Amino acid sequence: MQLEIMPRKKRLPAGRAPLLLLLCQLVRALDVPLDLVQPPTITQQSPKDYIIDPRENIVIQCEAKGKPPPSFSWTRNGTHFDIEKDPLVTMKPGSGTLTINIMSEGKAETYEGVYQCTARNERGAAISNNIVVRPSRSPLWTKEKLEPITLRNGQSLILPCRPPLGLPPPIIFWMDNSFQRLPQSERVSQGLNGDLYFSNVLPEDTREDYICYARFNHTQTIQQKQPISVKVISVDELNDTIAANLNDSEFYSAKSNRERPPTFLTPEGNASHKEELRGNVLSLECIAEGLPTPIIYWIKEDGTLPINRTFYKNFKKTLQIIQVSEADSGNYQCIAKNPLGAIYHTISVTVKAAPYWIMAPQNLVLSPGEDGRLICRANGNPKPRISWLSNGVPIEIAPDDPSRNIDGDTIIFSNVQERSSAVYQCNASNEYGYLLANAFVNVLAEPPRILTSANTLYQVITDRPALLDCAFFGSPLPTVEWFKGAKGSALREDIYVLHENGTLEIPVAQKDSTGTYTCVARNKLGMAKNEVHLEIKDATRIIKQPEYAVVQRGGTVSFECKVKHDHTLIPTITWLKDSGELPNDGRFTVDKDHLVVADVWDNDGGTYTCVANTTLDNVSASAVLSVVAPTPTPAPTYDVPNPPFDLELTDQLDKSVQLSWTPGNDNNSPITKFIIEYEDAMHEAGLWHHQTEVSGMQTTAQLKLSPYVNYSFRVMAVNSLGRSLPSEASEQYLTKAAEPDTNPTAVEGLGSEPDNLVITWKPLNGFESNGPGLQYKVSWRQKDGDDEWTSVVVANVSKYIVSGTPTFVPYLIKVQALNDVGFAPEPAVVMGHSGEDLPMVAPGNVRVNVVNSTLAEVHWDPVPLKSIRGHLQGYRIYYWKAQSSSKRNRRHLEKKILTFQGSKTHGMLPGLEPFSHYTLNVRVVNGKGEGPASPDRVFTTPEGVPSAPSSLKIVNPTLDSLTLEWDPPSRPNGILTEYTLKYQPINSTHELGPLVDLKIPANKTRWTLKNLNFSTRYKFYFYAQTAAGSGSQITEEAVTNVDEAGIPPPDVGAGKAMASRQVDIATQGWFIGLMCAVALLILILLIVCFIRRNKGGKYPVKEKEDAHADPEIQPMKEDDGTFGEYSDAEDHKPLKKGSRTPSDRTVKKEDSDDSLVDYGEGVNGQFNEDGSFIGQYSGKKEKEPAEGNESSEAPSPVNAMNSFV
Repeated sequence: MQLEIMPRKKRLPAGRAPLLLLLCQLVRALDVPLDLVQPPTITQQSPKDYIIDPRENIVIQCEAKGKPPPSFSWTRNGTHFDIEKDPLVTMKPGSGTLTINIMSEGKAETYEGVYQCTARNERGAAISNNIVVRPSRSPLWTKEKLEPITLRNGQSLILPCRPPLGLPPPIIFWMDNSFQRLPQSERVSQGLNGDLYFSNVLPEDTREDYICYARFNHTQTIQQKQPISVKVISVDELNDTIAANLNDSEFYSAKSNRERPPTFLTPEGNASHKEELRGNVLSLECIAEGLPTPIIYWIKEDGTLPINRTFYKNFKKTLQIIQVSEADSGNYQCIAKNPLGAIYHTISVTVKAAPYWIMAPQNLVLSPGEDGRLICRANGNPKPRISWLSNGVPIEIAPDDPSRNIDGDTIIFSNVQERSSAVYQCNASNEYGYLLANAFVNVLAEPPRILTSANTLYQVITDRPALLDCAFFGSPLPTVEWFKGAKGSALREDIYVLHENGTLEIPVAQKDSTGTYTCVARNKLGMAKNEVHLEIKDATRIIKQPEYAVVQRGGTVSFECKVKHDHTLIPTITWLKDSGELPNDGRFTVDKDHLVVADVWDNDGGTYTCVANTTLDNVSASAVLSVVAPTPTPAPTYDVPNPPFDLELTDQLDKSVQLSWTPGNDNNSPITKFIIEYEDAMHEAGLWHHQTEVSGMQTTAQLKLSPYVNYSFRVMAVNSLGRSLPSEASEQYLTKAAEPDTNPTAVEGLGSEPDNLVITWKPLNGFESNGPGLQYKVSWRQKDGDDEWTSVVVANVSKYIVSGTPTFVPYLIKVQALNDVGFAPEPAVVMGHSGEDLPMVAPGNVRVNVVNSTLAEVHWDPVPLKSIRGHLQGYRIYYWKAQSSSKRNRRHLEKKILTFQGSKTHGMLPGLEPFSHYTLNVRVVNGKGEGPASPDRVFTTPEGVPSAPSSLKIVNPTLDSLTLEWDPPSRPNGILTEYTLKYQPINSTHELGPLVDLKIPANKTRWTLKNLNFSTRYKFYFYAQTAAGSGSQITEEAVTNVDEAGIPPPDVGAGKAMASRQVDIATQGWFIGLMCAVALLILILLIVCFIRRNKGGKYPVKEKEDAHADPEIQPMKEDDGTFGEYSDAEDHKPLKKGSRTPSDRTVKKEDSDDSLVDYGEGVNGQFNEDGSFIGQYSGKKEKEPAEGNESSEAPSPVNAMNSFV
């Protein structure tokens, strides 16, 4: 058997086979523990196209694992690379990684070439990709003399860039001498080749510093072209110039500036061709000149542009399609239009494809004598050629292996032996590239082993999922069972879920889930087991929450927070105010269950939250505190103080001044303090700010001042009743200017576009500027680069945009304030990121595992961080039901979306419909939005059991027959195979007769039962079946017609407990007479008892009866004298009073406290014989009736009485 795990988890139904993990071949290989013999596996290698920095040592990575540890060798340009002969080359011990020391001597160009690493041990050899090593190049611009360009207003213009060829190619952008990005628009834009295109020039285009920059990211260098001077003159200016030098015949007409239809500047002609590789970004460009400026439109001939993959750049002059595929081939047309006309250009696009995997080969672990296969399937355009290698040697010349048979893209192994172990390489190649995959065949005979640590303790809060690990290995592949308790049997209940890796999941852990669980792995060579322990803890609860409180200023308030928790967990109680820490103030005291706030102030109002934390959970509750003013006590002779007066400034220095004042009347309440405020008339006229407070005994204050502020001061007096009105303002005092003391705060770097970095900050206010001419020095550099800081000084603004940045790269940023006097202190460095862009690629290798008929599990490979191009938000699954398997017509339903946060690479799709076709795709999400969708994956849910038949009616009763009519289940959940009808008679004593079981074809909706007993009640149980099992049943009762002759027929069948045909004795005269006699005797007895009671006191027997009355035995209703109904076959207990079934055969819900309706399932729930709950679907459901007519309990007095009715 091939040692691979099928990636699905099984939900085990109640009463079925033990909880086993039966894992078979395909999809994902099992990892071999490193202490077992195994062929080499390449674990790390340098990229295929490896561009190195010539200023640093060359490191070519090659790491591998295996047992025995592999040895390493290298080839260079197809021949053996003798490392020992080159003193500059060393190999890392225990590794194949090469380090070429070119820092001391040597040149990077000497080591250009194609390298390949081989890792070998006694079980085989694995090889790396061909690693093409090339040094990066950032050549200087060719020196050239650029003549100034003079042209007329309205003419078109192309400023060539022609950057030097580098490796990799540089990023081009145009700026001026001040490193400011030149503005671009529909009229002026940069082409894909780096040239700057003007559809028409205007006088404001005149400047002498059009500079093309080339940034070489690999070496973090920027090269600059010589500035280009452009002068735009009007026709009148041009004629004046000509008049001074030439004759009249050279003059230009005003028509030179007239409007004209569009003409393409690029591309040339009416048609062109573009070829692009699958998965890349297709960029098509059309730039036109004309007056007025033309507008560009794009269409695809014989098709539409793909939604969610089409983007317009450069003012719609560039059309981009990401994740291009063969379906995007075709003719694309750009249209340039202005009021004077329109022109067209057709670009024929052909999409080729380098090889890509359909199914890469996976490692095989086989035991001796087993069979297996390696499959290598790839696609591309043109179709790639598949070739196999064995241990790095073409398989055609590799040693023969009798167990191996090659069939195109598949190697089939049969009856393998230990000598069959090897590493196979699959190479898929075409003219655009290649894929190389190593996959080993490891023949092992190993008994099972459990890899999870023994006696691991798991602690889980009740009602939460519990996951118990059991990682395992063995060859042949072991089966896994889970047991609970020391002598427990294999787990059988449907509350357990077993995952592909052996993990046991309890979706909703309860207290009775606590215990020891044993994982057992078996194969033919032995068995292994491991015990883990599970403890279920009570959830932490706040049983007494803090409550909303209103308190007067100066009062005291108390909040209570009483917590109930598991006795083994120690909670910590934390109080928060407005989601932050409590103020560090002695007025706040925290007791075990209380928070007390004394001498409450206005700013104490807010939301107070109690948070209880344990090691396993946390819970919180909040309450709001409102602070109100105290009820004033009338005191006509008391008031707030009068305002101070006679303010005077003395001792005026650069950074201080002395203020003095005269207090006003305290109005019979001593002044406790003075509050001093200031106004900055220069920067914030009319706004007063708090300066300081002094004791009520002082009438002077030494005030600290800031530079470059035009101060005015005022004073307010405070007593126990409040503060006075402000005093009149003092004279103004202007302090001298100085350099800023602080730098801007809230510095951030976030890109608004993929190619920019927007640096923002909170600017200093006028008070903080300390002087005139406030500016900011903005500096930035890439975090992971070695380049110097780039700085620019900007005016008093709060934002600066750095253009031409690579997408989503970390930057170090600092913003320093300066004014005419000098600079502020060195600012702190913060980190930001350039702009995000939509992810470039879709998640790969999307796999769908159908767990059961309503649940599927989706796995995908994560998108490389470099391709996410932003902050990873998560992955989003779109899925929809495309077609019901039970219907032929296809109908599209609304798509559903599930988002999985973070870097999660798998997720569950719940709530699926059984027996249905579904389609899904996966997209990665960053801060910019969604990336492209993965290829659609289609999966089908299996059949489920059907719901109950929609209806069941009994029609046309005769003496010996009944006809049943029904409607099929509303939810068949599969293909109905048959119906099952079970029925049994109910005699007049309400005992059940023998059960008859009848199978009915699925295409029937009507059935007639014949040869029945006349005047007999029958109970019917009816349900449908699919291949998945029996559905829910529906029940009904009916009575055959009465034989008017009243003659009971002969007894039918020996062995019955009661005759099935009887005459109703309640209608016979002798029975009526007997009942009247019994009633008369009872009446006489009651009279005698009454007489004796009155004569002799209390009746002792009556007292005992009153004391031990049985409330369940009530043969008659007290109000109307009617009797109870017969006992139901399900519980063998009498029905409650007044619960007779109505004529329409509907059953009313009883008002019982024990009704299942109170537990969410109502009459639909059922229980197995072991007590497990199996109710799942709506509709009528009843227990399967027992065979025979035996009663489960002795007839009660009520039953006996009912038999006379």
